[in-house]
Amino acid sequence: MITVVNYGAGNLRSVENTLGEIGATYQLTQSAAEIESAEKVILPGVGHLGQMMRALDELGLRDALVRKAKSGAPFLGICLGLQAMFEGGEEAPEQKGLGLFPGQVGRFPMDARVPHMGWNEIVPLGSPRLLRDIGPKPYVYFAHSYYCPLSEATAATCHYTRDYTAALESGNVFGVQFHPEKSGPLGLKIVRNFVEL
Repeated sequence: MITVVNYGAGNLRSVENTLGEIGATYQLTQSAAEIESAEKVILPGVGHLGQMMRALDELGLRDALVRKAKSGAPFLGICLGLQAMFEGGEEAPEQKGLGLFPGQVGRFPMDARVPHMGWNEIVPLGSPRLLRDIGPKPYVYFAHSYYCPLSEATAATCHYTRDYTAALESGNVFGVQFHPEKSGPLGLKIVRNFVEL
């Protein structure tokens, strides 16, 4: 059973469709107790980091998400869900992130074309479990104006004006900046890899 956090994310339906397509059993929740008891959690997200964190706080989900990520249960953040794992970001400097990883989410340079939208190549580092059997330099679909810094947990990089974290993996915690639910068969494979952990 995959528990998908429903705080009003714009990509919730496409995440549901992807899970349905691969035959995964899932539930949507706005309950801290259901997050705490979940077998696996997906935190989806598109839009504004500040609005996302405020929504999570209004639902009382912040502490439950942090505890679940630290519990050893598989936890996946998608797009804004990955950015929320860091301490904070330029998009909403007044809002704290979940603080699972150090660093700030930055904005692409003002002279760059944003959002960074469309297909781009990622470069896996080592042998990340989330990206198992997807090839050495796969193309996936991005749509974002802010980027996560490189860190020890970086599992794949992408280059758009600079190298940044395209996928993250640390123990049971995973994150992707791209949208696997919009990345075709390869994206389905990535979600299936998470489901099968």
